[in-house]
Amino acid sequence: MKVKIKPLVAFVCTHNSCRSQIAEALSKKYKAEIFRSCSAGTEIKDHINKDAVRLIKKRYGIDMEETQRSKLITEIEKPDIVIFMGCDVKCPSLKSDYSEDWKLDDPTGKNDCEFNKVIYEIEIKLKDLAERIEYGL
Repeated sequence: MKVKIKPLVAFVCTHNSCRSQIAEALSKKYKAEIFRSCSAGTEIKDHINKDAVRLIKKRYGIDMEETQRSKLITEIEKPDIVIFMGCDVKCPSLKSDYSEDWKLDDPTGKNDCEFNKVIYEIEIKLKDLAERIEYGL
């Protein structure tokens, strides 16, 4: 019997502190049976965005400060799929079989309503991505 290895999806954003971290957290909680996930950036912050941490903890019970950290793209395994979060990041050294840009607004510094809109968009896009992966992208 051939064992199917789940593809690795990398969520990439400049600082790897907000949108990419949210996508990693939600995909690990809800889509781990379909794909593996990580997040990374071309620069890093010394912490994950505090508003993202607070809202994801409140809404989903996930403490991103305990389970995740900001990482450079050079620190992750070669991904099968790269999802750019919308910061116009160009990562020529991050090769993958497939990539797309979700073009999400950066909610950093905005109110909870704006953050929740982005979180909801990420949820919808994760569901769509998981479905496409299941059917061969």
